[in-house]
Amino acid sequence: MIFVYFLHRQSQKIYVPPSAFLQRAEISRENKLTLIHEGPQKHYHLHTEINMLDEYGREVRKWTWEKKTPSKPNKIVLLVQERDVGKATLINSMVNYLLGVKFEEEEWYEITEEEEARHQSESQTSEITMYEVFHVKSPISLTIIDTPGYGDTRGLDKDLEVAENLATLFQSKDGVCEVDAVCFVIQASKNRLSDRQHYIISSVLSLFGRDIVNNIVILITHSDGLPPTNILGAINKAKIPCRRDKSGQPVHFLFNNRQTEVLLAGTNGQMNIREN
Repeated sequence: MIFVYFLHRQSQKIYVPPSAFLQRAEISRENKLTLIHEGPQKHYHLHTEINMLDEYGREVRKWTWEKKTPSKPNKIVLLVQERDVGKATLINSMVNYLLGVKFEEEEWYEITEEEEARHQSESQTSEITMYEVFHVKSPISLTIIDTPGYGDTRGLDKDLEVAENLATLFQSKDGVCEVDAVCFVIQASKNRLSDRQHYIISSVLSLFGRDIVNNIVILITHSDGLPPTNILGAINKAKIPCRRDKSGQPVHFLFNNRQTEVLLAGTNGQMNIREN
């Protein structure tokens, strides 16, 4: 996935070819995963160690796969978004790339909760989940900070709880003290930004300050692979602060969110994940 490569390339200032990430994971089928879909396209759920960080009043969970290598760079990604943007598939795509999974191998790994349970959970809690993935053959480790989708059915008060939990996470000695990328996740079909999306960006800036602007990138889900002209136009019109390329366009990455559909249907296709 070009986005994961982008994390390493931009912040380390050393050249690592994309192929360095594509060393296939050696995963024990006995105690590290569960088969959840049988067939030529196998579908697995990764076994993680789950810890509640009690200091935060059970509002932050940490899911860890494999053992940390202290000498290896750990890239920390924060995802912020409205509800129902296809975030679970996005997270699993990042994890599959880090594990070296190739589309033609017809395997798929999940680290997130099942979608139905997750959807119900997000409507009831402001809980934050940290996914930590440590793969011995990858040049980096990856931590994904997954915030509940802004736009809770109970209104702005719940959104404020999410922001407060994030502030606690970043201020605590047991939390995280830095991020490599803040990812604003939005659907490709959007042609304007809602008031709530403006609020999300404002919340991030108030938490980190304007120094974070060059670390904000756009992740566009449910993409058909065509240039996302509408949403980029909306971001430019709204003057959303974010990292920009040499042409002045927001740095963005496209995800089609249909990886599991293709695998489970047993069809051939190509994962449409690319940088523009």
